[in-house]
Amino acid sequence: EVQLVESGGGLVQPGGSLRLSCIVSGFAFSASDMTWVRQAPGKGLEWVSSLSRRSTVTYSADSVKGRFTVSRDNAKNTLYLQMNNLKTEDTAVYYCSTGWGPSTKYRGQGTQVTVSS
Repeated sequence: EVQLVESGGGLVQPGGSLRLSCIVSGFAFSASDMTWVRQAPGKGLEWVSSLSRRSTVTYSADSVKGRFTVSRDNAKNTLYLQMNNLKTEDTAVYYCSTGWGPSTKYRGQGTQVTVSS
């Protein structure tokens, strides 16, 4: 059974930082590109960032460039998203998913990130 479990979300003030983690099991993590997407209240799914299996190629949405950094530890089957200088518009549920891009086969249950003063 494929499982993706996100953690690290929470409430943070504007300008603050959070680090999200996603632990993957039952899946060939080291052989797969991985993706972070998010969904803000009342909005559709937004592609945030992707990382190739060997961390050689990345994608970041314009809205998070220079603030968010995706990384992975293949030995730990874990994907990360370091989020700095958070803005209120970053408030969303964040999901990790397998593959490259927003339309992927497996996705976790999500972790809530709320940016508010």
